[in-house]
Amino acid sequence: MNSNKIMVDIQNVRKDFGTVKALRKVSLQIHEGEVVLIIGPSGSGKSTLLRSVNRLETLTSGQIFVDGDPLIGPKADIRKIREETGMVFQSFNLFPHLNALDNICLAPIKVRKLSRTVAQERARKLLKRVGLGDRENAYPGQLSGGQKQRVAIARSLAMEPKVMLFDEPTSALDPEMIKEVLDVMLDLAKEGMTMIVVSHEMGFARAAADRVVFMDEGEIVEMGTSQQIFDNPREERTMKFLKHIL
Repeated sequence: MNSNKIMVDIQNVRKDFGTVKALRKVSLQIHEGEVVLIIGPSGSGKSTLLRSVNRLETLTSGQIFVDGDPLIGPKADIRKIREETGMVFQSFNLFPHLNALDNICLAPIKVRKLSRTVAQERARKLLKRVGLGDRENAYPGQLSGGQKQRVAIARSLAMEPKVMLFDEPTSALDPEMIKEVLDVMLDLAKEGMTMIVVSHEMGFARAAADRVVFMDEGEIVEMGTSQQIFDNPREERTMKFLKHIL
């Protein structure tokens, strides 16, 4: 943990989908520079919680603050919060008609109002950063899954976010492509990026996560260091889950 400053403050968050209680009064604080990994079985609420941080899901009750700014209420500025929280999905979500460079440039030009020259300069630096400096003219259809995901990460970084959210970023990739994406994420963690990651990549967890949060049935069951959660879990539900994935 690199700072005492709270970057994301999740307070008593509840999310219902009809009669399904996806989140049940979840509270969690993520500090600046901290990497928090969220694990849990399918339907545990982990992706719903992540998507709630930039209000891709509308909360039933509770409040979330990102760098002190509220997500809900009359003072909420959703556009500002979304600009400051980069989101990387399972399915890349790149525009198929734009090459890698233009996929990265689009939001900085449209939202941040950067000139095309400045946006392209930033995009080229980011492509080099994720190991794709020679692929700026490639379209998504010409890229592997791992390359697409690295472009998606670069696209989020182009907005210079304060927080990066990763929703199972390697789950749609072939095994040989997973490492190239995790290496980029590890570099971000070493550079001090605040990250909330939904994933079951245990190697990443042990190498980069400051905390691991285990969720089940819409609740946080247990949290601790990766060593404590994986080697010495306290809760029976955690132990049962880990037997299936370790």
